[in-house]
Amino acid sequence: MTSLPKIVRSITEPDSALLCKAQKRLDNLTKPQGSLGRLEELARLIVGITEKECPALKNKAIFTMAADHGVAEEKVSAFPQEVTAQMVYNLLNGGAGINVLAHHVGARVIVADVGVASALKSDDPKLIIKKIGPGTKNMAQGPAMTRQEAIRSIETGIAIFEDEYKNGIDIIGTGEMGIANTTSASAITAVFTKNKIEDITGRGTGINDEALKNKIRVIKKALRINKPDPDDPIDVLSKVGGFEIGALAGIILAACAHKVPVVIDGFISGAAALIAYHIEPKTKSYMIASHCSVEIGHKMILSHIGLRPLLDLGLRLGEGTGAALGIFLAEAAVKILTQMATFDNAGVSQKE
Repeated sequence: MTSLPKIVRSITEPDSALLCKAQKRLDNLTKPQGSLGRLEELARLIVGITEKECPALKNKAIFTMAADHGVAEEKVSAFPQEVTAQMVYNLLNGGAGINVLAHHVGARVIVADVGVASALKSDDPKLIIKKIGPGTKNMAQGPAMTRQEAIRSIETGIAIFEDEYKNGIDIIGTGEMGIANTTSASAITAVFTKNKIEDITGRGTGINDEALKNKIRVIKKALRINKPDPDDPIDVLSKVGGFEIGALAGIILAACAHKVPVVIDGFISGAAALIAYHIEPKTKSYMIASHCSVEIGHKMILSHIGLRPLLDLGLRLGEGTGAALGIFLAEAAVKILTQMATFDNAGVSQKE
């Protein structure tokens, strides 16, 4: 297993010379300069990340990490904890939202159990089982996990990415499944952005007003008891994080080290992106924010990292659904760059 320090040392900024070269080609395509807006930005970014003048996003993968959270004991979710395992089976059977959207954009879905509370019974070769533990502990009573478990969760994500990278990957999306994980994501967001808990915490799976008040109370208690250190992202992950959040942070770091664009999904994936960004700020240059979630804290995450979402569709499902749509746009952007004619080869007069 590749260690966290080794992966972090491998991350460099995208190639600035290639970024300029891509911009020059974009400006010479048969259109007014800049007229394809964010698609042009995306195409240029992907050239810089991949270090390929004519990238092709043929091998697309969405990593959906599943784990349970001990804080579910505090009744912070509208659904019982057993839904996590049930949804993993649904993912494997192709019945989840991410299965539909991934199929639509031609991406494979990699499902991993990194901390589901129950023992999953499946012979499905598509299921990766790399369980760090049977869910985290209740962060309202103490740390969600040990520091060693936090590091292991990140390195598990690195290993999952690198195993799949051998099969060929041109772009990835991040996704998750875990009852009560918006509570963990809200706590992580509060620590790094320093915004008020009330301004960060949303309704997750659709809780009512009374449950929302309880959720806010639980997060405040968890932060008061555990005192996560914002200058130490591993400490934050261990105190109030989740195994799937740590694994996603590892996947992001590994993708950056291998010069693969990372399309971030919603609030939980955003919390994982926060961990990765605070471990190594250069990861920002590899991240593409697919959308802005209905979860109110997500906008604060994107602002903190410095990412601008491509879409705002009122999504709040997770699983990687928004990332699938972001991958669709990324592929469209690259095709604009590589398949459109230039003024020279089309014989079209340029602007006077």
